[in-house]
Amino acid sequence: MKIYNTLSKSKEEFIPLEEGKVKMYVCGPTVYNFIHIGNARPMIVFDTVRRYLEYKGYEVNYVSNFTDVDDKIIKKAVEEGVDSAVISQRYIEECKKDMAGLNVRPATKHPLATEEIGGMLDMIKTLIEKEHAYKAADGTVYFRTRSFKDYGKLSHKNLDDLQGGHREIKVAGEATKEDELDFVLWKPKKEGEPYWESDWCEGRPGWHIECSVMSKKYLGDQIDIHAGGEDLIFPHHENEIAQSEAANGKQFAKYWMHNAFLNIDNKKMSKSAGNFFTVREISEKYDLQVIRFFMLSAHYRSPLNFSAELIESSKNGLERIRTAVDNLNHMLEGRNPQEATEKERELLEHTSEYISKFENAMEDDFNTADAIAAIFELVKFINTNSSSENTSGYLQTLKDTLVKYCDLLGIIAERKKELLDEDIEALIEERQQARKAKNFARADEIRNELLEKGIILEDTREGVKWKRS
Repeated sequence: MKIYNTLSKSKEEFIPLEEGKVKMYVCGPTVYNFIHIGNARPMIVFDTVRRYLEYKGYEVNYVSNFTDVDDKIIKKAVEEGVDSAVISQRYIEECKKDMAGLNVRPATKHPLATEEIGGMLDMIKTLIEKEHAYKAADGTVYFRTRSFKDYGKLSHKNLDDLQGGHREIKVAGEATKEDELDFVLWKPKKEGEPYWESDWCEGRPGWHIECSVMSKKYLGDQIDIHAGGEDLIFPHHENEIAQSEAANGKQFAKYWMHNAFLNIDNKKMSKSAGNFFTVREISEKYDLQVIRFFMLSAHYRSPLNFSAELIESSKNGLERIRTAVDNLNHMLEGRNPQEATEKERELLEHTSEYISKFENAMEDDFNTADAIAAIFELVKFINTNSSSENTSGYLQTLKDTLVKYCDLLGIIAERKKELLDEDIEALIEERQQARKAKNFARADEIRNELLEKGIILEDTREGVKWKRS
């Protein structure tokens, strides 16, 4: 299995630190509002990576945090006249609902920054003792960037470039820095903000130190995979490396994975451009499974453009898969268990070709686009090589195979069973009787009546099927 490592800018063979186990940390959202469609991409991508690693037999310890102390959270709390914890808890719960809708599995652990302050204080003390950090006159604690000789190794920036590109005008409070490249580990409280006691001042942690500490606590000093959106490479992940390796004296993460940006109609998503969408808003128009399918239709390192046309294409693709499962379910309905015939077993051997294509795609840096292409090949095979004449054993194996490999991508291939109410069931039965009596006018009338109720009927050789429009 090969993974593209941002650190080396190349694909590398995946070899975990401990055989059979994977320690993986994914930066989670700041919880001050509903998550937006851009937040959904890393959630879906790295959930899929986790699923495939587990399929390969690894025990995955998957940690993804919630940043629950931040300027945006505090601002919203002030606007509403409530404690910042009220805001963060509200949107953590809303985020979990959206994650469930996207079929993103809960992490092994979802740590909260506010519950890990003690660990942050300890790491900052260690950094000060090792002279990688210092207290400024106003109580702010800064990381001494030049003290970490490998700074810039992830973003492939060097200190001279950073120095030359730095703002000449310092923002309020930065006058106490030793060097303009130094970054905040701990900052003094402002009026109305949540704060914690420390040796330096009453204040709160900087953003970067939070992830270093939560990763250390729940995964250890060294981890296999650290992941997130490419916007986090610099400065967030670069600063995490500096803090963690300076404090722990060990390589922090072996592999760094980053997904590319999501654009909206070929433009960067922003509120000012009027193209900012939350997952909750999207869910009012589309099944969130369609959104997941769309997100996986391109390689995670490729920029992805969100548009109505591409979403419709994904909707049709997902429908094609689900229709294949519907057909198999219809053929299996009411059947007694039967073993596949010898000829059917020979046919089933062909499915290994599509499974191999799927696995090869996933093991080449998790190429979900090619993995989906392999699933479509399997769907075509199923549609061509299945009928009500086949044994239930053969049909069930085809269905189980399709559902299994879709599930590895977090794609739910089998529709939830929906119950028709008694009136609709009666209308469908009446239509059947009308057709038998050659009363086609009434049969058509019932079809149109059901259509108005959002029920689409399909007359197939296996009988009448229905689906909601």
